[in-house]
Amino acid sequence: MLTQLPWTHHLIIFSQSKRPEEREFYLRMAIRENWSSRELERQFKTALFERSITQPAKASAMLKETRPAALDVFRDAYMVEFLELPSGHAEADLHRGLLQRLRDFLIELGRDFCFVGSEYALQVGGQDFALDLLFFHRGLNCLVAIELKVGRFEPEYLGKLDFYLEALDRNVRKPHENLAIGVLLCASKNDEVVEYALNRSLSPALIAEYQTRLPDRQLLQAKLHEFYTSAVLSDQ
Repeated sequence: MLTQLPWTHHLIIFSQSKRPEEREFYLRMAIRENWSSRELERQFKTALFERSITQPAKASAMLKETRPAALDVFRDAYMVEFLELPSGHAEADLHRGLLQRLRDFLIELGRDFCFVGSEYALQVGGQDFALDLLFFHRGLNCLVAIELKVGRFEPEYLGKLDFYLEALDRNVRKPHENLAIGVLLCASKNDEVVEYALNRSLSPALIAEYQTRLPDRQLLQAKLHEFYTSAVLSDQ
C-alpha cells in the first residue's frame, strides 16, 4: 500500500494523523479515490476520518440489509465549502453552484460517481417531473438520485424521493443494473427524526447534510476520543 502513493502524500498523512487507524484510513482512501495532494490536505481539513467514525451514513433499513456495500460509499455529511454560498441561500443557488463546480462535487461524492443529468426529466401518467441531480455509481452499478433541500429534513420529503426511485427503476434503469439509490441532501437534520423516517422505509434511501463551512476538527477529535473511550469501557 505504501508504494502506491507519492512521497508527498506520505508526508501529509504521517504528519497529520494522530492514530495508526487514521493513517491507514487516509492511505486507503487516497489510493481508492486517487486524491491529489491538495485534495488529501482538504480531506484532513474536513475531518473525514473523525466524521466517518462518529457520524456514519444515515440509511434506510432496507438499504442496510440488501446493499451493505453502499454504506462505505455514502456519507452523513458532504462538504461544499468550495461553493462559497451565502447564508440564506436559495435552492436554486445551491443547484447552480453544484453544477458550476461539478468537478469538485464529484470528488466530494467519490471516485465512482458519474454525472448523468440535472433536472432530469421523468414522465409518469402523462405528467412531467424533474429530479434535481442524477448520477451513476460504477461500483454499485446503479443510478443515484439526489434531491436538494435548503432547509431541515422533513419526513414527507421521503415520499417524493420514493416516487422518483420507482420511476427510475421502471423507466430508466437498464436490465443489468441494480435498483436506484436515493439521497436527500438537506441543509440540516434531526438524527432522531431521520432514524424514525428511515426505519420502515422500503426504498434504498439515505439522508445527508451538506455543509457550507469546514467543521471544527478539534471538536470532532474530542468526539472521537469519547467514542473510543466508551468503546473500551463497554468491552470491559
